[in-house]
Amino acid sequence: MSEPTECESESHEPVRNVVLVVLDTARATSVSERTMPTLTALAAEGTTFERAYSSAPWTLPSHASLFTGTRTSEHGAHGGHTYLSGEFRTVAEAFSDAGYETVGVSNNTWITEEFGFDRGFDQLRRGWQYLQSETDMGTVVRAEHLGWKLESMRERLFEGNPLVNAANVLYSEVIRPQGDDGADRATTWATEWLEDREDDRPFFLFCNYLEPHVEYDPPEEHARRFLPEGTYEEATAIRQDPRAYDCEAYDLTEREFDLLRGLYRAELAYVDDQLGRLRDALEASGQWEKTLLVVCGDHGENVGDHGFFGHQYNLYDSLLHVPLVCHGGPFSDDSRTDLVQLLDVPTSLLEAAGIEDDAFDEQGQGRSLLAGASEPREAVLAEYVSPQPEIERLEDRFGDLPERVYGFDRGLRAIRTHEYKYVTGDGFERLHDVRTDPLEGTDLSAERPEVAEELRERLEHRLDGLEAGASDGSVEMRESTKDRLADLGYL
Repeated sequence: MSEPTECESESHEPVRNVVLVVLDTARATSVSERTMPTLTALAAEGTTFERAYSSAPWTLPSHASLFTGTRTSEHGAHGGHTYLSGEFRTVAEAFSDAGYETVGVSNNTWITEEFGFDRGFDQLRRGWQYLQSETDMGTVVRAEHLGWKLESMRERLFEGNPLVNAANVLYSEVIRPQGDDGADRATTWATEWLEDREDDRPFFLFCNYLEPHVEYDPPEEHARRFLPEGTYEEATAIRQDPRAYDCEAYDLTEREFDLLRGLYRAELAYVDDQLGRLRDALEASGQWEKTLLVVCGDHGENVGDHGFFGHQYNLYDSLLHVPLVCHGGPFSDDSRTDLVQLLDVPTSLLEAAGIEDDAFDEQGQGRSLLAGASEPREAVLAEYVSPQPEIERLEDRFGDLPERVYGFDRGLRAIRTHEYKYVTGDGFERLHDVRTDPLEGTDLSAERPEVAEELRERLEHRLDGLEAGASDGSVEMRESTKDRLADLGYL
């Protein structure tokens, strides 16, 4: 890492341990004391960043930036190249080389060794599995009746280890809590790991909680807290198929979206419970006072916003504005309104731990989040390099598509200041005054062309000079991986 500068804050004692928790698909505007009391309490004790933004609107490129401190056009992991290249150093590698024990639990299929995200981890577990296996038995679990389950079981049981596959099906079908998509198992494993570990090294722990992601299927007790009385059965019967909705294969009423938003908030409440369990485990193991805990969303979600369902094909703030809370070490009792990005997180973790890693620092675009350590950002940037899934896959599934959908076949770039948000790509252009139009409903590009031109030039200056990462080709996915990603709406 770089040498201290004149703007750095007073020195602090390095933290011993670092825990990074990603709330998959958590948008900032849905986080409140009611939905997430544990996170709210952590924010009150630590530092909350009210204007934190992802550099991409979906999991793969967002996590790649979070792991490497680089932008999508640099690391090259996106819809057209679904793999994090080994030429980029990850924050886990930096911690590992500094002598840390490095462990991770991911509940999102993209964030596994199959897509290059295991580098630097002593172990990176698939949190949704009872026993670790490359074969995902999700097609059995998600089948809607016994006949389909048996058919899927015959297809997958002998792909890999049959006993492990059977144990994972038994866990998911019988033992796993209702409404859970891996969070309970992930937290239980992390708790047991903290209780049993005898390693005297400091540790870096990463955890991805998937539950806020489609489908919104929270435990019933959580769902009923966020739904109007008597609507649980109605809400859980609503079709949740973002790609079909975006392609106008079916429609949803505003009432139905209101109910889906209730289920979404209930998902956030459920993962907040898991966050509370993780904090309890850190306290019980005697590590809490020695640990920096960072909690963030990797991207947001459109639940009917702007005519979309899910988190593809656009760069609205509903997808980019995410929660970010830092607790422990140099972060205490503060609320910040400066513009920050998730790619600032890894640089900040290393600095808080007192780790100097010149190679990591030189590759990235991150700035330290420690108070006074870096000049504030004047703007944040985001990219959507290629549509995911691509238009051809949508045609394969739905046939002829509405003209609106063909407009999604584009890359997008965005720049956001405190005053304006500008988005452009392949003939597309929008400008919003976010002070008076925070929901980005009114396009001012024709009315204020000089502002649009200035932001366009700033965007080109910041992004066009970056060295492009790998931009084509993709990893050959396992069939079970394709099935799980398809269920999540990616394929």
